[in-house]
Amino acid sequence: MGSLSDSALVAKRLAEICDAQPFVTRFLVRNLLTGETIERGADEETPSASTRKTSIMMAALKAAQDGRLDLDEPVTYEARFAEEVASGMFRYLTPGIVISLRDAITGMMVLSDNVCTKMVFERLTLQEVDTYCKSIGLAGTHHRFLIPPLALSPDHALKSVTTTTARDQATLLQMILDAQTSAAMLEKLGVSVELCAYALQTLKNQILRYAIPSRLPFGTVVAHKSGTGKRGRMNAGIVYRDGAPFYIISAYTDEVPLAMQDGTPGYTMALETIGRLSRACWDGFAS
Repeated sequence: MGSLSDSALVAKRLAEICDAQPFVTRFLVRNLLTGETIERGADEETPSASTRKTSIMMAALKAAQDGRLDLDEPVTYEARFAEEVASGMFRYLTPGIVISLRDAITGMMVLSDNVCTKMVFERLTLQEVDTYCKSIGLAGTHHRFLIPPLALSPDHALKSVTTTTARDQATLLQMILDAQTSAAMLEKLGVSVELCAYALQTLKNQILRYAIPSRLPFGTVVAHKSGTGKRGRMNAGIVYRDGAPFYIISAYTDEVPLAMQDGTPGYTMALETIGRLSRACWDGFAS
């Protein structure tokens, strides 16, 4: 069976998975063995939730490369950083802990810790991060807020949060991956080979293993960043197989109900849907 036929079968399965749910699912997947791409609503604006942090990390690393930030700078955890924060573990710790800016970036990524996100954003501006995204071609990504308010309504407007597209996040992951071996891509991202290697390894170190990795064989390497939004769940990552990049998947659920008709929490099915999309790529792209 030829690759085109394989790709068509995968596309059919992905559509079935999305169509089975009452909420919106937008995605872009790329078979890294063939370069073939399958997408659904990939250019539609959608809440980014914490998937935005991959671009925050890269903007911070560029600032470090430019000499504006020092990744070894000590940062003190202050009680004010825990206000209006609903993710991570630092909010439960005793203020006064000192970590490096590098460790704050790591905490922002691997545990999606928003205390760490605030630490990083004390040294960046929204405009700086947003301008960086536009400069590398992420035209559909709009950084609007440091940390979304906890009281945000489940039916909030898009402009109430940072938004992105499935294509933008897949593109960013592809650039980080390509920059491991491409001097031209390193220059585009504005970072050194060492900083870009740190970025990819930090994505691989992600602690939260639901969504993309959830239905894959135990121990599968996935370089990814997840997101928890009021309107849905999202995840964007690079899946590895036999030690090599296998596929990129960027998936965003939206308009997810609080509960499904059978009482299952909506977020459970949102995460399960992304997990099923990922598994369909794992099985289909390998045939």
